[in-house]
Amino acid sequence: MNGRIFMTLRAMLLACALGLGLATVPALAEQSGQAAATERHNNVEVFREIRRGENQSITFQAPADRRLIQSEGETWRQWRNGPITFYGGWALALMFVALVLFYAIRGKIKLEEAPTGRKIARFSLVERTAHWSVAICFVILGLTGLTLLFGKHLVVPLIGYSAFSWLAVIAKNLHNFIGPLFFVSIVLFALMFVRDNVWQPIDALWIRKAGGLLSGEHVPSWRFNFGEKTWFWLGVVFLGLLVSITGLVMDFPGNGQTRQNMQLAHILHASGALLFLTLSLAHIYIGTVGMEGALEGMKTGYVDETWAKEHHEYWYREAKGKAPSAQGGIAQGSASPAR
Repeated sequence: MNGRIFMTLRAMLLACALGLGLATVPALAEQSGQAAATERHNNVEVFREIRRGENQSITFQAPADRRLIQSEGETWRQWRNGPITFYGGWALALMFVALVLFYAIRGKIKLEEAPTGRKIARFSLVERTAHWSVAICFVILGLTGLTLLFGKHLVVPLIGYSAFSWLAVIAKNLHNFIGPLFFVSIVLFALMFVRDNVWQPIDALWIRKAGGLLSGEHVPSWRFNFGEKTWFWLGVVFLGLLVSITGLVMDFPGNGQTRQNMQLAHILHASGALLFLTLSLAHIYIGTVGMEGALEGMKTGYVDETWAKEHHEYWYREAKGKAPSAQGGIAQGSASPAR
């Protein structure tokens, strides 16, 4: 009898224990699941608080902007990898193709008359040094910048990630160190040539006839024609200073710039640089394979009298003592002086 009572009490206690256990397990499982979910997924409220744009209390040295997350970073990434890369790449490619077609159709712009063998000084040693300083810096910055911008699309498939990582490090350091030198060269170059790139009445004739590039017609000008003046002001001065100043903002980040300033500087820098490179292809084309005798002036400082007369007749006449100064009466007329 006593044994049966003991067995019954034991069974009742065991049932109670199991009941309590079964009731506790779901509660513990629910709490564990909630904790796991919190760890696995974003804590919405925390990230929403961080993204409000307020400075956070952080324990390491940081610039003036102490936000942990800033939405402008995603906007910058989309612009950099989207419109800037896409349209900038197509602009470069289309300009290159257009110049190849122009050369195939128009050919090299040759001299109408035979060279005389008599030379006229066109650029001094100081002027040529300034030009080649800008040109060399420009080429280095252009190649390294294009490597950093388009490398993952064009270079990585050819040489792989490991080799490209070394190339990217070299390109980045060259870009950062040559940038300030380019800025100094641009300023000196602009100051040196600004006097000969002001508007003159004869420039209107050059515009109407498009410089004679398509027709082959001779259009007189002073030392620089309107096309060269456009390149000077739009390319060298405006775009040159734009990419230089924005480059310096990124080159020296420890001067109070926020990440937003750096991102905006990069967007302006990349956009301006791609436009600069695109326009430079036309300038490089005319100065090398596109026009007979054009490169000689920047290499040696001298050009043949025939070249000077056919491309910059007013400047030629002035240099030969046959015309008044650049502000004189001959520049006021639309007709070419007799040759």
